Amino acid sequence: MYFRKQIFFMKRIVFLAIQLIAITVWSQTNTEVFLFDLQKEGNSFVLNNQRNVSNNEGYDNQPSFFDENTLLFAGTRNGQTDIAAYTIKTNTIRWVNSTPEGSEYSPTKIPDANKISSIRLDKDGKQLLYAYDYKTGKSKALFEDLKIGYHTWYDENIVVSSVLEDGGLSLVVSNLKDNTNKTIQKKTGRSLHKIPNSNLISYISKENENWEIKSLDPLTGVTKKITNTFPNVEDMCWLADGTIIMGKGNSIFKFKPKEDQFWNIFHSFTDKEIGNITRITTNATSTMLALVSDASPEHIVQKQLDAYNKRDIEEFLAAYSKNVKVYDFPEQLQYEGLDKMRTSYAGFFKNTPNLHCEIKNRIVFGNKVIDEELVTVNGSQFSVIAIYEVSNGKISKVTFIR
Repeated sequence: MYFRKQIFFMKRIVFLAIQLIAITVWSQTNTEVFLFDLQKEGNSFVLNNQRNVSNNEGYDNQPSFFDENTLLFAGTRNGQTDIAAYTIKTNTIRWVNSTPEGSEYSPTKIPDANKISSIRLDKDGKQLLYAYDYKTGKSKALFEDLKIGYHTWYDENIVVSSVLEDGGLSLVVSNLKDNTNKTIQKKTGRSLHKIPNSNLISYISKENENWEIKSLDPLTGVTKKITNTFPNVEDMCWLADGTIIMGKGNSIFKFKPKEDQFWNIFHSFTDKEIGNITRITTNATSTMLALVSDASPEHIVQKQLDAYNKRDIEEFLAAYSKNVKVYDFPEQLQYEGLDKMRTSYAGFFKNTPNLHCEIKNRIVFGNKVIDEELVTVNGSQFSVIAIYEVSNGKISKVTFIR
């Protein structure tokens, strides 16, 4: 959408300007957790029964299965993230903890215990791995000297984690029984998983230009390469049959070691809710799959259009990134940033009761949405082409052709 002050003065038509509000939770994007039923049909898998289980404004991320009826994730509540437990049968969420002094991330079930481990980032910058009682939410720090970023459990005593040190992540094996920590490798990623039907943990190695999925025996420290990741993707999980899946854009790719030579399409999404997939996980029996996604570019653009037509200033601006740039075609910058645009749009929405934008044609190409728009302002109409570019779940650039 688009208006010009010149037209406002000449024809009482207002040139549409764009403003934004960046909704941030610990400088993270607005993401959602989706859950699917996963069914095997012959040699392929089918995803059914899609549902948005977080359905919440803000950062909802890092899902993991507590059991066959409970999905854990880090969910936004009251301006911070807490541990959310989604009950699948009843479609309800229970908040496991309430920690005013910090936020929790990467909730994970502790083996053979009714407890959850989670990384807590306190407001003073302190970051430690804690254990939480699943029923009461009471917590206790597990390691006082490790700044753990991501983790998984080998058994009830051994934790494999990605530790923040020297400006990156290092793979560390920690034993709660004898209070030891052993660094296995530097330059690793965040995705750590128990490999099905084995006593091994998988991790992402970033030592080389092409990232690799490797296995680790936490007891001996022996590592072996399994395969290269899907290019520039580090989030993965395992299906029960030993297949690796990774998300890229709005597609999921699969690779089965010892059988496949190349990554193949597992599933591609066409609906407007699924955009850029960042996290992915399955339950132990691979009958359910959970993933994290930004909304699709088309969904984000449509949301701001709906807010525009309702003249809802907060909802409209929330679709845009903090440093959005607005251009006249091809590269003439009109403006950048928040303050000027909020002032312009608040008055424009308030004083234009018959404001309306109709989409005549729309093309979606990757992260770009190209709209042919017919805008009505105070009884007059004008046409414009708007090219929206979406990054990290927000509109980051708009170019107008008039």
